[in-house]
Amino acid sequence: MTDTMIIELGLGAMTIAAKMSAPILITALAVGFAISLFQSVTQIQEATLSFVPKAAAVCAALLFSGNWMLHEMVNYTTQLFTRIPELIAA
Repeated sequence: MTDTMIIELGLGAMTIAAKMSAPILITALAVGFAISLFQSVTQIQEATLSFVPKAAAVCAALLFSGNWMLHEMVNYTTQLFTRIPELIAA
């Protein structure tokens, strides 16, 4: 196993982690920004006003993108397992 293969495996793992976390993080960011904007316009400073919609949006994002995330992870793991002989031989 060469250093190039190790870097390639690490890059693949970081890429799949970024792809899988992006829908959740972007949803939380967008909802958090919208709630913060609403709070600053109306001057309502309530902690639960920020938490509850963000939690609901993240749950909805998980519901809609969970199947895709599972499919991506299974594909990555399958590709990794099929490459084991190549990685051991090198």
